[in-house]
Amino acid sequence: MVGSWDGGMVERAVVVDDLRRVSSRWARPVGWQRGTAVVLAPGAGAPMDHPFLRFMQRALAAQGFLVVSFNFPYQEAGRRAPDRAPVLEATWRAVLAAVRDETPARLILGGKSMGGRIAAQVAAAGAPCDGLVFLGYPLHPPGRTERLRDAPLRVLRQPLLFVQGERDRLCDLGLLQVILGELSAPVSLHVVAEGDHSFKVPKRAGRDERAVWAEVASVVGHWIGEYCL
Repeated sequence: MVGSWDGGMVERAVVVDDLRRVSSRWARPVGWQRGTAVVLAPGAGAPMDHPFLRFMQRALAAQGFLVVSFNFPYQEAGRRAPDRAPVLEATWRAVLAAVRDETPARLILGGKSMGGRIAAQVAAAGAPCDGLVFLGYPLHPPGRTERLRDAPLRVLRQPLLFVQGERDRLCDLGLLQVILGELSAPVSLHVVAEGDHSFKVPKRAGRDERAVWAEVASVVGHWIGEYCL
């Protein structure tokens, strides 16, 4: 890791195709040139301005990583229904091309829920990266454990980090642990005690939202340093 982050962010438009362009936000540490870049995609229900994603971007930039977040086209247009998978994947590839222009030595892909799942699909299809971070991987629809979304995970060979809430209705932890044991990639799992899919914990847990988010950011930064540098 190189340099420290001065708190500044740069907004950049990324062209997806002739009809679509999306916003991206870049947090670059001072002196960063060819260090590790982390690209984080938002979940289905909120754009890159969601407080959790902004917190993660700032926290990881403060640890010395170039951190890029972005919107998908439907979020850019203010729509609620997600784009179809080919558009989501094309957006990921366009953002990665923009980041590659910065010539990072190492590239980590990830995101919240759907954003991380589409990152897995893009990486499984051949997009080069050095590791993937899943912040609440949506292994299945709520309560529908028979409809697994594990196919792209089985193709990946890069180090994988899963950060999951203990009470996540989109990811049965027992089922996830079985699947992780079957993967060829090096895998790490961090469970947020009593957290739901959004890492929210009940008041009885005695931790506020920011404390949980700081836990997640610390885990991600440590994992990148240990497995991807």
